[in-house]
Amino acid sequence: MFHRIMATGLFVRDLARCTAFYRDTLGLEVQESTPDNVSFKMENVYFFLLEVSAAAHMISEEAVEMKSEGRYHVLLAAGVEDVDAAYETLKARGVTFLRPPTNQPWGLRTAYFADPEGNLWEINQSIGSKPD
Repeated sequence: MFHRIMATGLFVRDLARCTAFYRDTLGLEVQESTPDNVSFKMENVYFFLLEVSAAAHMISEEAVEMKSEGRYHVLLAAGVEDVDAAYETLKARGVTFLRPPTNQPWGLRTAYFADPEGNLWEINQSIGSKPD
């Protein structure tokens, strides 16, 4: 029934702050921008930020109410060519990592950080493509 994820959207309270993080800190290119949402150019998925009140209007207030205040809402994983290089670049841009580059038993080298609203990100690469 489901074949692939076509879009990933994050509901955010502070659209301007999150836009600056994804555009300026992570270096994503803005594709479209309105007062309520911003989409970024990504290779294989439509990735966007949607202001919470706009999401509530689009779906329903109950559906998007953030009851898990202070908790992580989602984990997004992005493949990179070199986790260690990406880690150093992002650290230099002010990103605080929750876990530095680590080889995982499932065959990936990973590092983890959170965006300004607590959405978790993993950057990863195959261990086979990076010598220890």
